Amino acid sequence: MDQQAILAIGIFLVTYGLIIAEKIHRTILAMLGGVLMVILGIVDQESAIHHIDFNTLGLLVGMMIIVSITAETGLFKYIAILSAKKAKGDPVRIMLALALITAFGSAFLDNVTTVLLMVPVTFSITRQLRVNPVPFLITQILACNVGGTATLIGDPPNIMIGSAVKELTFMAFITNLGPIAVIILAVYVPLFVWLFRGRIQTTEELKQSVMQMDEKEIITDRTLLIKSLTIMGLTILGFFLHQLFHLESATVALAGAFLLLLLTGEHAMEAALTKVEWTTIFFFVGLFVLVSGLVETGVISKLAEQAINLTGGEPVATSMLILWLSAIASAFLDNIPFVATMIPMIQEMGNMGVANLEPLWWSLALGACLGGNGTLIGASANLIVAGMSGKEGYPIRFVSFMKYAFPLMILSIVISSGYIYLRYLM
Repeated sequence: MDQQAILAIGIFLVTYGLIIAEKIHRTILAMLGGVLMVILGIVDQESAIHHIDFNTLGLLVGMMIIVSITAETGLFKYIAILSAKKAKGDPVRIMLALALITAFGSAFLDNVTTVLLMVPVTFSITRQLRVNPVPFLITQILACNVGGTATLIGDPPNIMIGSAVKELTFMAFITNLGPIAVIILAVYVPLFVWLFRGRIQTTEELKQSVMQMDEKEIITDRTLLIKSLTIMGLTILGFFLHQLFHLESATVALAGAFLLLLLTGEHAMEAALTKVEWTTIFFFVGLFVLVSGLVETGVISKLAEQAINLTGGEPVATSMLILWLSAIASAFLDNIPFVATMIPMIQEMGNMGVANLEPLWWSLALGACLGGNGTLIGASANLIVAGMSGKEGYPIRFVSFMKYAFPLMILSIVISSGYIYLRYLM
């Protein structure tokens, strides 16, 4: 291994280690790591820019703008309060309703946005019922990561995989990952009831107080609501049809976002752009450049070679290795940098003669998205919910979360192993 490759590995591991330590913001670390790769000549600036996946970035920015404008209408709060009333104020039913709304929302919005919208509503309902919000929040985290698994736009790992592999369209994600996400969610629902029913009891009087909440008061701007829903519907339709029109998913998302800004006027533009999570966008930029150092120096192709030697390139063994490795790694590391490293490795396996890569891509998507449920640091959405909960005086502890989440994550990977084998490898 040459000196440049050793230097690239060193920069990557130090950056990764500091990201895990969480002492310095991960965006600063990723950008500095990426810049260091260029300064030290491991990768030149032109190659570094070539490795940045602008489709992933465009898709994220577009969806963030659409969701931030739609959130102004109060639509998401309206749905949550209406669901609580349909559940007759019963805390267990409300917990399940909010978890299912979170799962559905995560499939068509991104996970982080979904939990940012759902957590404040959850607190307002649990205050009315005077119950501990933590079981509600834990079930929402778990449902959010399962729901995000189902579509191309649901979870950043899927966005990255879909962007790297053009054949994996929006429809391909839904038809291949949608069924398994529904199965896992169906298994989780009775387990949520069994795990948390004893912790969320309330009185009849408090149930009635929820029934008296007026969801109609929440929708303040009906005109904006109609515009937002129309554009969101057209954008999602665009995702279904993007392959037909030879358009990238980023083009669809950005077209939807700026069409909505055109309809809402200039005053909405600055507010919407300030709500784009620029820290996340720059984290991705730094990460892509960081991984480009490993690609350009041949480190990734060496890793792919080792993996093929380990499994003999045998489809079942290779798929299971990727699924379980992704799940366990994503539970303890952020799944985004892990997937950024794995994508070129799987592509390299294709160059080395692994004929059918499809089961490997679905294994990576399932492992990375579902593995995020294993611990509190497994996915960005988990950390955001924990942070918001801590501010409200209900800290979610690492160990107490893991006690519920890790066994459920392992169960979901066992189910996924059976699904991958039966659907693609028999």
